[in-house]
Formats: sequence, C-alpha cells, structure tokens
Amino acid sequence: MIDARELLLDAERRLAAAGVPSPRTDAETLLAHALGVDRSRLGLLVAMGEAVPAEGFEPLLEERERRVPLQHLTGRAGFRALDLHVGPGVFVPRPETETVAQLAIDEAHRLVAAGTSPVVVDLCTGSAAIALAVATEVPRARVHAVELDPMAHAWARRNVEEFAPGLDLREGDAASAFADLDGTVDVVVSNPPYVPPGAVPVDAEVARHDPQIALYGLGDDGLLVPRRVVATAARLLRPGGLAVVEHAEVQEEPARAMFGARAWRDVGSHQDLTGRPRSTTARRR
Repeated sequence: MIDARELLLDAERRLAAAGVPSPRTDAETLLAHALGVDRSRLGLLVAMGEAVPAEGFEPLLEERERRVPLQHLTGRAGFRALDLHVGPGVFVPRPETETVAQLAIDEAHRLVAAGTSPVVVDLCTGSAAIALAVATEVPRARVHAVELDPMAHAWARRNVEEFAPGLDLREGDAASAFADLDGTVDVVVSNPPYVPPGAVPVDAEVARHDPQIALYGLGDDGLLVPRRVVATAARLLRPGGLAVVEHAEVQEEPARAMFGARAWRDVGSHQDLTGRPRSTTARRR
C-alpha cells in the first residue's frame, strides 16, 4: 500500500518525462481506473492521504509511458455526453470532432422543430461516435451509419448495442452504401480519413496506434476518400439536405473545392474549439 498522493506525484513525473502531454490528468485517470473508483472519489482519497494498492496501477503506468493511448488502457473514450468503448483497431474520437457532430445535431434539431423526423447518415463511422451523438441527443432522428473496417465495425456495434440499439449500423464502403436511401436523407455527416500520404501525425499515440485506414485519406492531398464521401452525400441527400465533412485545418480551401459542382450551394467553413478550420458544410441544390 502506498500513499495515493505520493503515487500520483511519482506517476506524473514519469509520464511527463515520457512526453505525455497531460501527465497529471492521465495519472489520475489510470489510478482511478486501477482502483475501480471515479475521479472524484480518487480526489477524496488523495486529500485524506489514504494508502492505496499500487499493483494494478504500475502495469498501466508503464504502458502509458510507452505512449499507448490512455483510452486503450481504460477501454473508454469520452465524446460529448457518451463514454464510448474503444481499443486497438478503432480510431479514438477527438474533441475537435465534437464540433462536427454539433453541426449535424443542430440541423437535426431544426428539422424536428419543423415537425419532421430527420434522416441522418454517418459515413466512415469508426466507433460510431457521431452517429450515436445524433441518435442520443436527437431521439426523433432516424440514424444510419456505415464502417468499412471489420475491427472498427465491431467496436461500433458494441457501442450501438449499449447506447442506441435502434441505430442502423452497416458494414461496407461509404462510396456505395445506402443505395436504398438515395435522395431521402436530410443530413450526411462524416469524419473520413484525410491525412495526406507521407504526413506523420505528431502525437505518438496517433501515429503508432490509430488504424492507418482511419487516418490516411489517399490521393496526393489526402482527400480522395473525402471526395468519395461528398459524392455519396450528393447521391443520398434530398434537395436542401446538409452535408458535413471533417478535414484538417490546412485543407480548408481544397475541402471547399470538393463542393464546387453544381450539385451544391451554401458552402461554408467551420472552426473547432481551438479556432482552427475543421469542417465544411454544403447544401444539396
């Protein structure tokens, strides 16, 4: 048994030395996970100077020092109000994508207020983060999602079964998915792979552990897959329907150009919470 305060201080020093961006937060999260308590309970143990067992914590700490993602070690990733299941084989949802989901949610709410039950499609759904955010925050929406990679699809299925069993989750290619919904969809939203070839993500957790199929968008500029998503959106959306596509901050102009065809109007760029261009929207003409 070791004093919880001293255990956390040592863990914070080790994680900082390993280059982990948020050493204190990660140390607290891992210790709470190892002890089977929430962060508020851990804070009380620390404040009271309680002694806690270190055995289950040390292996987790060593893995985090090797830059294994925190979410892989806890098995969970927070996304808006959800606590999703994640692990090896699926892209860990990022806070910046929450603003992308917000655009789809706002449109769905607008349509509900107008008296309809909006149809929303999430292409390249990964863990199903965006689809589930829409389904849980706009209960009247009819939400569909598709994922190509079998491992990611398995994680998505687990999340759907827990949070929104009525969500229509399919395994397949976003480029050809949902032919049965052509021309009937109100919102198409996607966080597709968009990293250009040869670009190595800065964070070790991303570069080493996120699936490459979820990162690299193919083509010279990384936007081949996003362009296919836009083409699918044009097929699926009804006139006036909204497309929402995430991209990197350096891809704002080429992302807008993806919606340059006559099929689209009202093209707009949107920033994430850090003020960086993160997504582009357009309406089906």
